[in-house]
Amino acid sequence: MRIDTILVPTDFSTHADRALDYAIGLAQVFSARIHLVHAYHLPVQVTLPDQVIVPNDFWDQVRDAAAAQMEGSLARVTAAGVACDAELLPDAAASAVVEAAARGGADLIVMGTRGLTGMKHVVLGSVAERVVRLAPCPVLTLREDAVTLPAEDAAET
Repeated sequence: MRIDTILVPTDFSTHADRALDYAIGLAQVFSARIHLVHAYHLPVQVTLPDQVIVPNDFWDQVRDAAAAQMEGSLARVTAAGVACDAELLPDAAASAVVEAAARGGADLIVMGTRGLTGMKHVVLGSVAERVVRLAPCPVLTLREDAVTLPAEDAAET
């Protein structure tokens, strides 16, 4: 299997950063490019007469803050010598990742997972689980505490 494009979803958490580091290592090995995706869900504004409405420019600020964080992630990837592009998507995370992978012809998705179990998993759901079920390509999920980066493996031997 040839890996040309690795899609890396990010929510800018330490879990996502660790997955990005791993994807950078893979991209270097396979001479692949990375496509970063950040999804931010914009809920429909429904109000009753006595409820507070979130101002429309609030969502512009959310997008702008995500764009600023994405610039930092892009800089990390390009500093490692890997080609990279990124997109911000106003959609639910799992849907955005799956659609971006299909649209962009991703060969692999590398994403972090928090590894929630029990009631937390039932209540919060799992973006990674939905992506694994629906993705048009293989998905590598990485728990932050269970990942050893290729450079760390070499240092230990």
